[in-house]
Amino acid sequence: MPGVTVLGLDLTNPVMVASGLLTDQERNIRKLIEAGAGAVVTKTIHPNPPAHLDERIVRLPTGMLNSTTYTKRPVDLWLRWLRGFAEDGLPVIASVHADTPVDLGELAVRVELAGCRALELGISCLNEEDGLSDTPERVFAYTRAVRDHTSLPFSVKLASGEGLRERATAAAEAGADAITLSDTIPGAAVDPESGRLVLGGVFGYSGPAIKPLVLASVWELRRHGFALPVLGCGGVSSGRDVHDYLAVGATAVQVYTALHTDMYETLDRIVTATVAGAPRVSG
Repeated sequence: MPGVTVLGLDLTNPVMVASGLLTDQERNIRKLIEAGAGAVVTKTIHPNPPAHLDERIVRLPTGMLNSTTYTKRPVDLWLRWLRGFAEDGLPVIASVHADTPVDLGELAVRVELAGCRALELGISCLNEEDGLSDTPERVFAYTRAVRDHTSLPFSVKLASGEGLRERATAAAEAGADAITLSDTIPGAAVDPESGRLVLGGVFGYSGPAIKPLVLASVWELRRHGFALPVLGCGGVSSGRDVHDYLAVGATAVQVYTALHTDMYETLDRIVTATVAGAPRVSG
């Protein structure tokens, strides 16, 4: 399988590692690229991450619930790491967010000055209050602020669900170069002993069960003429999953939850199968 160009980066293959706890360390990012990732998206960099949240991960039989939000590492540390990635020519995409559109635009400038070549706007995290009430107007405001501050190519990460076409259109009209679909979707689990919700509420769910939902979302966007590149993300654990996303119109595919088990070995398996070509089942 030939490589693909994503956000101005020439990737050796279409398998990207999505933003999350696993991409919150310089060492992990470098090793994931060594293990075959076409690109790696950093944990979301935020100048003022929430300090009051109890951030945890809960494994479920069909995936994972998490109450995490943004990296707690200082922006200056990330800028130093991003500078090093750029100097080494590594395909690293900085995920960024901030409390206001103007703050996000200013953060994007700092990231650009560090030499980073592409961004992903992590504006739709539902583990924060704003992410639960995402609107086209909100997406437009954040996207336009970044476009006004930088010429870097960037993707806007959105969650599948109500109003997706309107939100994706808002991102495109405000100057996005691509969208990433999907962020986690609302999920909950009940503790069998206490009868209460695990983690105390509704938080981000990811894993194999969301793949059909995101595939449908990508297909619907393409069916209605959405033209920007779409980076598919959700429930990827095999080369076949990657090819399914490509088949419905994704340009490249992000993997994350599956990597919480045997991270580098799992990534190598997915990339190897993707490059070899996933067999199609007839009938």
